Amino acid sequence: MNNRFLLTIPILLFGMIFLSCAADDPVPERPNIIFIFSDDHASHAVSAYGSEIIETPNMDRLAHEGIIFHNAFVTNSICAPSRGVLLTGKHSHINGQLTNAQRFDGTQMTYPQVLQQSGYRTALIGKWHLQSDPTGYDHWDILPGQGHYYNPEFITPEGTTEIEGYVTDIITDKVIDWIEENRQGGEPFMVNYHHKAPHRNWKPGPDHLGMFDDIDLPEPETLFANWSGELSDQEGHEDFPEGEWTGRTSAVQTQEMTLMNHFSPAWDLKFPPDSVMDASHANLWRDRYARFNDEQRQAWDEVYDAYYEEFKEKDLQGEELLSWIYQRYVKDYLTTIVSIDDNLGRLLDYLDEAGLAENTVVIYTSDQGFYLGDHGWYDKRWMYEESLHIPLLIRWPAGITQGTVNYDLVQNLDFAPTLIDLAGEPVPGDVQGRSLIPLMRDQTPDDWRESIYYHYYEYPGEHAVQRHYGVRTDRYKLIHYYQIGEWELFDLETDPHEMQSVYDDPDYEGIKEELKQELDRLREHYEVPKVDPV
Repeated sequence: MNNRFLLTIPILLFGMIFLSCAADDPVPERPNIIFIFSDDHASHAVSAYGSEIIETPNMDRLAHEGIIFHNAFVTNSICAPSRGVLLTGKHSHINGQLTNAQRFDGTQMTYPQVLQQSGYRTALIGKWHLQSDPTGYDHWDILPGQGHYYNPEFITPEGTTEIEGYVTDIITDKVIDWIEENRQGGEPFMVNYHHKAPHRNWKPGPDHLGMFDDIDLPEPETLFANWSGELSDQEGHEDFPEGEWTGRTSAVQTQEMTLMNHFSPAWDLKFPPDSVMDASHANLWRDRYARFNDEQRQAWDEVYDAYYEEFKEKDLQGEELLSWIYQRYVKDYLTTIVSIDDNLGRLLDYLDEAGLAENTVVIYTSDQGFYLGDHGWYDKRWMYEESLHIPLLIRWPAGITQGTVNYDLVQNLDFAPTLIDLAGEPVPGDVQGRSLIPLMRDQTPDDWRESIYYHYYEYPGEHAVQRHYGVRTDRYKLIHYYQIGEWELFDLETDPHEMQSVYDDPDYEGIKEELKQELDRLREHYEVPKVDPV
């Protein structure tokens, strides 16, 4: 019996408890962990979730060979706060990362620190977006701020370097290289593999430029709903209510995230900067454009100059213009996801070739969802389904039965305790999420949550989304825009697109009161201050 096996015995014994295994179940050693985090990836842009606009075969492979969660949600749909929740397993008001403006406090407990202290080799590679230096990592190699799609800079403790190429490919190269260098020696590894994509402004990589040009993508059912205050006369849209955002609060009427009125021609549609009047976005466009080398610029211009010429030639107005903007936006967005999926395939192939696949947990998720023309919008922030919902796919051949499907209510609040639990360490008592391991083994606890709490704080701010909090159950959602004193109640069974609030409908009076009581209970349970902390 070798020494490595002797060291493994106590870990296996502890694993029998934390995995809640039956007595005759095999118990794996502490697994390696690869946590893949994309930025703004909507679950309805993953084919495993039934997407009609994209095929994601490698993400689908994770679902088919592991588990797919159909009801995974965030606690606060914006980048830095979501990352704070990921790291700590605590709501924004507890971990201090309420908006994108704060600097993350890395001295508080985070799951990388726990794993590092428990003997894991730890790394963070890719997007960080929390201003402070990462803690709990043996190695970190991060993008500054949002980072760049082409020829990006990376920051390490030793300094900053610029690397030629496409950011998704480069991050994947770095992840595979780090695993190869750190997979020997008996200690398990954990790497945070964090993508910039598909964050705005959605620059396709050189291998995917123009890949959707010959396809007219299906439009979301709500693309034209109330965008101009008039009922759309297009087939399939006549059932939506007339009037300026009828059926929802004034918060919806004052937002600034419509494709029709708030998209930047230079920044978002990549029109030549001299063609637009918005000087600030033109300057941003020039700055990003200047990052191309000559070969990249030539390939880019061949594609995007043609789009601009098409736009000028068609001289579109009204709904035809909105349809054109939608196609350009979503095709750029999707091409960045195709690159993520291709690179996920590279990683999975590497794990197979290196003999690491069996006991490596591969988790794919996003920091929040995103609006892909739904309600005529882009961006996130709202408690509506498109930005509340996230993809969550986990493969672990040694610990998850292939093809497992889960519909329990889970949140990004649960990631930290899950990863700590996977490491065989006790979850700190002040963590507010719960380990997903029982669900991964298709053994949902009887006391699993039946509702989730959400709270968005960043107002005033970009896109002018009012602060709000709310509760969601398997069927209903109650949202309180507390600074303007307005409420919304949606029945997700009869109104899955959340187009008509039933808050004032007397038939829902009992449901409304039950949800308000549950909202109060959740706010007390999660120790939410009665006074807004911002």
